Amino acid sequence: VQLVESGGGLAQPGGSLRLSCVASGFTFSWYAMRWYRQAPGKERVLVASINGGGGNRQYADSVKGRFTISRDNTRNRVYLQMNSLKSDDTAVYYCNTLYRPDYWGQGTQVTVSS
Repeated sequence: VQLVESGGGLAQPGGSLRLSCVASGFTFSWYAMRWYRQAPGKERVLVASINGGGGNRQYADSVKGRFTISRDNTRNRVYLQMNSLKSDDTAVYYCNTLYRPDYWGQGTQVTVSS
């Protein structure tokens, strides 16, 4: 299995970023996908999840109404659209698959700062 995240960067408070994760090594559409984040000095936490078909999405309370998870099963990609960014959203973001929940990619850094 391989998961490669991209799309992070520097954003101003109130701004937006769109993260992307491309997956390989398993039948992508069969498995739920998740986005996690890990802020400096803190544990990794679940941000959003989406089932294999894309019809069931769940979010952490801290990002509800601001973040949207989606997937494209034809391209083996999962996305995280992040709007109304806050400084508390600063973290390394990782995608994860229930096919191999112990596997982590390199992540993508998101920094929200003015």
